[in-house]
Amino acid sequence: MVAQISEIKSPTELVISWEALPDDFQLEDEPVENTGQPILAGALRESLEIAGFIQPQMLIASNFGLCATLNGQFIAKAPDWLYVPAVKEILAERKSYTPNLEGNVTAIVMEFLSDNDGGEYSVKRTYPPGKWFFYEQILQVPIYVIFEPNGGLLEFYQLENGRYELKQPDENGLHWIDSMGLFLGTWRGEKEARTGYWLRWWDKAGNLLPWSVEQISQERQRADQEGQRAEQERQEKEQERQEKERLIAYLKSQGIDPNNLPTGTL
Repeated sequence: MVAQISEIKSPTELVISWEALPDDFQLEDEPVENTGQPILAGALRESLEIAGFIQPQMLIASNFGLCATLNGQFIAKAPDWLYVPAVKEILAERKSYTPNLEGNVTAIVMEFLSDNDGGEYSVKRTYPPGKWFFYEQILQVPIYVIFEPNGGLLEFYQLENGRYELKQPDENGLHWIDSMGLFLGTWRGEKEARTGYWLRWWDKAGNLLPWSVEQISQERQRADQEGQRAEQERQEKEQERQEKERLIAYLKSQGIDPNNLPTGTL
């Protein structure tokens, strides 16, 4: 693939290019900071899968390298969750992703806060640049989400005129993401033995996209309701049969042959 180059002029000139990583390039080994982060990321993907949202051309990943070349130096950051609407080539295994060169610009990146040095807010320009600067000025990701799981604080930033602007949620506490046709918001509950705040998806009508355990529970409830309705109908029919038998017995006791009654009487 031919490298695609764009330039951003600033007091310290930045030359950004989109080049394939060399085979011997070692991505930074950024260990997962706590066991909750993979669960949070997996829960986001799970509900999208169940809803039939995910298509082969999409790239949805967690703790996965996003790459660019800045002033001739390769950079890779691994956000906790990312979404790319379409890639040029569908690969069974992908080690990293370079926007523009390999497909669409990354539409959303998310970072889940933990006890660290606040690197998610770093605007450091020198190599290696901070995450905020990398997402905003180099990759120019339209939506940057920072989520603090313990307190449930969701910061939703949208790129406007080249800068991230903090956006407030709607009256339901949700943020609309046009590129996905979904709302994003927080929800408190339990999943996988973790009780606390989660990021969840809602559809355009405001319906929460379920996890598999919730879908199973909903289907079980529907089955129980159907069983209850069927049992009620059976009982009603049995009651009608018994009433009819009592009426026939009464008519016979009065010397009336039920078979001689007009059709539809019984």
